[in-house]
Amino acid sequence: MSAAIPVKIEPVPQYLGEHEDQYAFAYTIHITNEGDEVITLRNRHWIITHGDGHQEEVVGEGVVGETPELPPGSRYTYTSGAFLPTRTGSMRGSYGFTAADGRDFRVDIPEFALLTPDSLH
Repeated sequence: MSAAIPVKIEPVPQYLGEHEDQYAFAYTIHITNEGDEVITLRNRHWIITHGDGHQEEVVGEGVVGETPELPPGSRYTYTSGAFLPTRTGSMRGSYGFTAADGRDFRVDIPEFALLTPDSLH
């Protein structure tokens, strides 16, 4: 793979409440193309870590059923969610992009915490 195009990834998690013995979290992701080429988000790879250390992986095409195209300077935002069996956890991963000239590259998604309000000390 050749040099990646600069892409800024900003995750914003939110606790939604308890549902059937699981803890519901939403996360909004802001993706900004800081490069000078059009890019298309093709796939995602998540590693979700539960508070007890158990990890699960989620791999799939696009995000929320879309493979958005981001012209230079543009921003794409989406919201999705996760259920955890523990009060705390975290998510991290990467997105796969394709540049206008056909180059594929990956961008890391910074790790962010999933916390219930009562889990903060």
